[in-house]
Formats: sequence, structure tokens, C-alpha cells
Amino acid sequence: MSKSIFVNLPVIDLQKSKTFYEVLGFQNNPQFSDETAACMVWSDAIYVMLLTHEKWRTFTERPIPPTNSSEVMLALTCENRENVDNLNRLANENGGTSDINRSQDHGFMYSRAIGDPDGHVWELFWMDPAAIQS
Repeated sequence: MSKSIFVNLPVIDLQKSKTFYEVLGFQNNPQFSDETAACMVWSDAIYVMLLTHEKWRTFTERPIPPTNSSEVMLALTCENRENVDNLNRLANENGGTSDINRSQDHGFMYSRAIGDPDGHVWELFWMDPAAIQS
């Protein structure tokens, strides 16, 4: 079995969150989705499970962080700088928050952070492939 990651996120409005992630380019896997959860696929190895609060509580009794806090910042690579900017714009236009952190431009690396409708933080970044070659 190949290794992959399933990021589980509690969400207030499952349909709104599902739509938000679809606009960013995630695809829904209906095999692992129902009225309490949506499996959103970014790549062959990256999956985001959107869980209603009720479903979330079946996995843990730990409290759900408030939407204005940051428990983690998840980072996704993008094809180029324009893709970073486009996803940032799409997040803002579809119920998320753009530029929740200061954007960073180091020449060889460019990033902007967004928040989804529930405040989960995603850093969208591009890195020049020439900068990471040894």
C-alpha cells in the first residue's frame, strides 16, 4: 500500500465547505462521502476529510478550535506563482479568507495563506524547481 495522508477537518456547513474545496481544484470521492463527511482529493496521496461537528465528535472528545485560531497550517504546492494568486482569489470569492498571513516572496519561493470557511489555514506556495536541485 502506498503512503498517503488524510487530513480530517471539522466543518460547520458540509456543503459549503465541499463547494469551497471543489472550486480550489479538489475532487470529491463519493465512495467515502455521505451526509456527515466529504472526502476531497488533492492528489494520489493527499485527501481532506471534511467532517460535520457531529461526525468529528465520534473520533475525539477534544474541543474543536475556534475559527480564529490556528492549530496547524497545511501547505500545498502549486505549479507556478499565478496558480498561487488564482487560488488565493478563488478562496476569497467562495467563502474563504485570502491572505490571512503576510504573503512571502523570496524570489525562488512565493506563498500566500488562505483560510477555508471554517478558518482552517492553507499555505499555497510555489518553489522554483531550479532552487531545489542539488
